[in-house]
Amino acid sequence: MQLTLRVIDAAGTVKGETTGAREAVLVYREEYKPGDRLELVASQAGHAWVSLDAGVMPALLYLTEAPYAFVVPFSDARKTYAPLAFEGQLHRLQVRQAEPCEVAARRNLALNPFDQHGNAAVFPHAEANVETRGEAAFAARNAIDGERASHDHGFWPFTSWGINRDPEAALTLHFGRPVLLDEVVLYLRADFPHDAWWQGASISFSDGSLAQLSLRKSGNGQRFPLERRVVEWAKLHTLIKADDPSPYPALTQIEFWGSETQG
Repeated sequence: MQLTLRVIDAAGTVKGETTGAREAVLVYREEYKPGDRLELVASQAGHAWVSLDAGVMPALLYLTEAPYAFVVPFSDARKTYAPLAFEGQLHRLQVRQAEPCEVAARRNLALNPFDQHGNAAVFPHAEANVETRGEAAFAARNAIDGERASHDHGFWPFTSWGINRDPEAALTLHFGRPVLLDEVVLYLRADFPHDAWWQGASISFSDGSLAQLSLRKSGNGQRFPLERRVVEWAKLHTLIKADDPSPYPALTQIEFWGSETQG
């Protein structure tokens, strides 16, 4: 697998670039400007460890052959990442093709701290039919960024998916290829008494199956074994709010544990 990393400005000018077989490391010695994007290109579909900034945890992701352009965040969007992420005049980007043993391991298949709206090239990808006020602090991507701190709300590390009080709210996880799931873990946001909570939820899967979950008032991970199933997406929906005076239930994190259908 040939891997390419680029920094491209708002005008489309390539400001930095590197290409390597199996791995690539790009050191960029300028301050990012609004409109800059970080492009990742793989010569073939497959798995790779991706780290687009030293301030964001690396993740094992599934890359398609389509180029992925990560828009460098600014203003409130930057506050959803650790304080030093994407800041300063020295940046390190790196990507490495995953080893077969890493790909075959059971893991959280929903983790992607580099997900953004409109992503259709790097998986997993989260999308929702509603996000509170359209704010970055409550975007769907926050539910798969790996940040589990649940006892507050707002910006990093307390980002969450907010549903804007919508009883029809739903969040869909796209895996980008068939995967084998065996467990789901939910971290409800638990900034009580500001927050409410859900007492029940449902998950529909691309194979037509359905799982119904009974939830409790807690910010800790709530684990639910699943009948093993091969799916390409999973949709969290039918969120049943508990009898609580707060109108603000929200989701800190969702994890889908399992493995690849092939090693």
